[in-house]
Amino acid sequence: MRTVVNRVLLGLTGLVLLVLGLSVLVGSLNLQQHWDFTLPHWWPYMNSRDVLLTKHDRTRYRSHDWWWPSVIAALAILVLGSLWWLLAQLRTKRLRQIRVDSGDGQGALLRGRALESVLTSESEAFEGVEWANTALVGKRGTPQARLVLGLAPHATPDEVLANLDTSGLARARTSAGLDALPAEARLRPVRHKPSRVT
Repeated sequence: MRTVVNRVLLGLTGLVLLVLGLSVLVGSLNLQQHWDFTLPHWWPYMNSRDVLLTKHDRTRYRSHDWWWPSVIAALAILVLGSLWWLLAQLRTKRLRQIRVDSGDGQGALLRGRALESVLTSESEAFEGVEWANTALVGKRGTPQARLVLGLAPHATPDEVLANLDTSGLARARTSAGLDALPAEARLRPVRHKPSRVT
């Protein structure tokens, strides 16, 4: 969800900046005169002497009581929204370390990326799996695995899930000394171009 929101916000911001930049560029370089085309009457920059805000636009609301509180409130909302978005980027749900019982009463910490890498490589070795992504979430003592598997057209989902449960997840549980490793697997078809028969 966060990735989709990021892409939409980035796309909208880029589009707005592109339109504003092109409008300023057309006006400041007098491209309509050099390339002999006309601009609509509402176009904000007709030539290089035009400014973003005229003196009248800059000062017309200054005497109104609502103007400055509105400007400050809008800027505060913009800053708080930007900070919230930045903090959302830094916060990750991925599990960085897993607590492993080493048998000496102390315990050990296993890097989450190491276990993710093993689960990914084992999943990609199954028949019919073309690619795999793994993420560990939850708490150190009770991790959960989330897998996304790209299945080839000839793959059998039942066999892939059975192999994942009996082979990949079982080995991960045993090697990490976990009582349980709940997993959620999402299966996605891998699209291929149709082959021509001659």
